Amino acid sequence: MELKGKLADAINDQITLEIQASVVYRQLAIEMEVQDLPGISGWFLAQSAEELVHAQKFTSHMTDRNAAPKIGTITAPDVTINSVLEAFEASLAHEQKVSESIRNLYRLATAEGDIDSIPMLNWFVEEQLEEEASVGEIIGRVKLIGADGNGLLRLDAELGARNAAA
Repeated sequence: MELKGKLADAINDQITLEIQASVVYRQLAIEMEVQDLPGISGWFLAQSAEELVHAQKFTSHMTDRNAAPKIGTITAPDVTINSVLEAFEASLAHEQKVSESIRNLYRLATAEGDIDSIPMLNWFVEEQLEEEASVGEIIGRVKLIGADGNGLLRLDAELGARNAAA
């Protein structure tokens, strides 16, 4: 079934949002690098790359259905971070924004009877649940660490291991 109309427009918006999320994560990586936390910076860089994969999934879905994906305007993120906690809270807020956007896509696909988009959107719903839970867990750990520099360095090393495994 050809993808067109409101749903095609909404998926184009989602592609733009996913790319915007990548830029936000890249800025958070820069902020952590400035704070001499290369492991946490690397974690945010990995998240940035993952968001581009998500954008490509939406793009492929559109092209598979004879639609023309269009990237909208990407604005520079307005991110001011003074702590690791603020960085992960910004991350969670952005993930929640993306999650709600995907839920709205799901609602629109359902309302339009677009059965072909549902499997892809199911994958994204599950992915967003996982993303929010992962960032939420990190926030909990950062709060437990508090001002303990040793704990923060340990978390930095642990999160940096994500890049080594990739």
